[in-house]
Amino acid sequence: MKTCRDLMTADPVCCLPTNKVKKAARKMKQHNVGSIPVIDNKETRQLIGIITDRDLAMKVIGKGRKVKATKVKDVMSRKVVTCNPDDTVQQAFDAMSANQVRRIVIVDEVNSVLGIISQADVATRISQPDATAEVLKDISQPKP
Repeated sequence: MKTCRDLMTADPVCCLPTNKVKKAARKMKQHNVGSIPVIDNKETRQLIGIITDRDLAMKVIGKGRKVKATKVKDVMSRKVVTCNPDDTVQQAFDAMSANQVRRIVIVDEVNSVLGIISQADVATRISQPDATAEVLKDISQPKP
């Protein structure tokens, strides 16, 4: 069975909590991604949160915050669903489904960011149509 290491996008673009959201949005556009892990610093790359395009829309634009003044730490999600690189792809699918998240960050034993698996990775890199459809359905279900 494939592992998270096999499926993940390695060394994803990250940002710091002190970055302005404008910089995070530019990184999302430049790298064509919908989320960016937030790390404590560039050396250790320890995961402390994640900022998504939805965070930008709902917590910045939707609340009338200033894009040039708002820091990533003020709008990022602090609860991040993670897996280890040697976890099976099924474990990642299960975690994504259970938590209804569209991306999962892959971290090492000291919580340093190694990669990320997105909904698009599941859809395009797995040759198991039934499993892929099930994960996408579970992620998209409204929460009870």
